[in-house]
Amino acid sequence: MAHPASRVLAMLELLQAHRRMTVGDLAGRLGVDERTVRRYATTLSDLGIPVTAERGRYGGYRLSPGFRLPPLMLTGDEAVAVILGLIAARQIGLAAETPAAEAAEAKINRVLPAELADRLAGLRSALGFTRAAADGQDTPASQILLVVGAATRSYERIVITYRDTGDRELDPYGLVFHSGRWYAVGLDHRSGEIRSFRADRIAAARPTGVLFEPPPGFDAVAHLNQQWARRDYRWRVEVLLEASIADVRRRVPASVAELTETDRGLLLTCQAEHLDGMAQMLAGLGHPFIVLAPPELKAEISRYAARLTEWAGRPSVSP
Repeated sequence: MAHPASRVLAMLELLQAHRRMTVGDLAGRLGVDERTVRRYATTLSDLGIPVTAERGRYGGYRLSPGFRLPPLMLTGDEAVAVILGLIAARQIGLAAETPAAEAAEAKINRVLPAELADRLAGLRSALGFTRAAADGQDTPASQILLVVGAATRSYERIVITYRDTGDRELDPYGLVFHSGRWYAVGLDHRSGEIRSFRADRIAAARPTGVLFEPPPGFDAVAHLNQQWARRDYRWRVEVLLEASIADVRRRVPASVAELTETDRGLLLTCQAEHLDGMAQMLAGLGHPFIVLAPPELKAEISRYAARLTEWAGRPSVSP
């Protein structure tokens, strides 16, 4: 990076990657003195790139907000990493808008060297996923996620237009990606409760300019998991397990059941629509347990055990 032009481009790349950098930081990263950094900033400005200077003892530089960055310069490894990320995001439903993700991938593919593009095509053809693709599943608009995300960061109330329920005010506490869908979690002023809203059902979102104070230490992921574990199903299940939280959590996600350490053992609580599935889950844990509620679960476990005994007793079939 001995050529001055290379250092100017390197400075632009640093400013793209960081919201703000001091003159000293830039000088150290580029291997030049601070006077040269200021000359590079002037060069970028002369090229039409809006570099804003911040004066003072710890002054520095930043790119003006809203500036449309020029095409990024990616190494071969970086381009492959981006494309694989886009493929994986679409596979699990993480991409907000499929056309945008496909367009970004196509732009990178068009400028890849032929040898690297061929190797990447081979890798893509060999890729396999144990999770089904998210085809046919509604995805939220990128603009909706950007508005909710920005409001979450700045603690600003928004108005969302939610499918079938119209406009409602929301204090957004976080965005959560769960089971292939995006959820906006926050205080819903219509109900006065902390609720989660599927982002793909939000038709519009706009800031109000009203600020709010979020609950101290609020964890949007933990809240959503708890909300799922407490869904209004037919049966409330309570079971004491002779196992550690770590062992059970490997098989039972937080969105399925709550786990609490007690002096009697590990308490598993959840809601279930059908008890036969709970019987299979408990049997699959491989740990002793005591059913506290409902009593009907004990009968279902006995029926499941009887079926397993019957199947195990069937005679083998000769090939």
